[in-house]
Amino acid sequence: MSEETSAEGDHRRASIMTALREGVRRVDDLALACGVSTMTIRRDLQVLERRNEIRRVRGGAVPVDAWTFDHRLGRSAAAKDAIAAKLLTLVPDKGGIGFDGSTTVHRLARCLKERSPLDLTSVTTGFETFHELSRTPGCRAYATGGTADPHTGSLVGPLAEVTLRQFALHTCFLSATHLDGSVGSTEFTADEAAVKRVLAAVSERTVLAVDSSKLARRAVATCLSLDEIDVLVTDLGPGDERLEPYRGLVEII
Repeated sequence: MSEETSAEGDHRRASIMTALREGVRRVDDLALACGVSTMTIRRDLQVLERRNEIRRVRGGAVPVDAWTFDHRLGRSAAAKDAIAAKLLTLVPDKGGIGFDGSTTVHRLARCLKERSPLDLTSVTTGFETFHELSRTPGCRAYATGGTADPHTGSLVGPLAEVTLRQFALHTCFLSATHLDGSVGSTEFTADEAAVKRVLAAVSERTVLAVDSSKLARRAVATCLSLDEIDVLVTDLGPGDERLEPYRGLVEII
């Protein structure tokens, strides 16, 4: 199997993308962060450039539209569809629900029309998710306001947090950059983590939806510990061994 298509190579290139999104740019620093040679990093950057995931710059690389909503929406599409189908069964028929601005949860918002009749009040930190919810029969939709996070486009900051604290929700649906068995969910920015913590705090039940590529990894900003998560929804079967670190700590669907 070639280096380009090997599982080891894919994992290493995912680590490179993580480092780039966290602000690491130079080849030498990427090599140090990933524990490999600079020659290996340069080969990986060539692969990522051919995939149009990065742009080479002097001495290193930068992500190409890595955080635009449309770009993220198309990634892991089958996994997100599988997750959305599971999430749909957790939506109450009435009451208050919260949505973050993630593409995974956006998939749920698009499917919500399949559940009718509804009598819901919803609030979200995502522009695109708000548009979906506002067109859903039986769903009164609110957007928080706030500042757009530079990495995700989600609404964050004091205004978003103050708005969320005006609600008492039945269930909130969140995703995460990564989920780790020791530290819980993590995000690339502290602002994103903060607004998700508020969403969880004003909700009776917190549902975290992550595809399997996000498991057993960490981003830089801690968000929710496992004991703050009520239900974990993934694209995996509940008996999959990759879910072992979370078993017995959260309900797994």
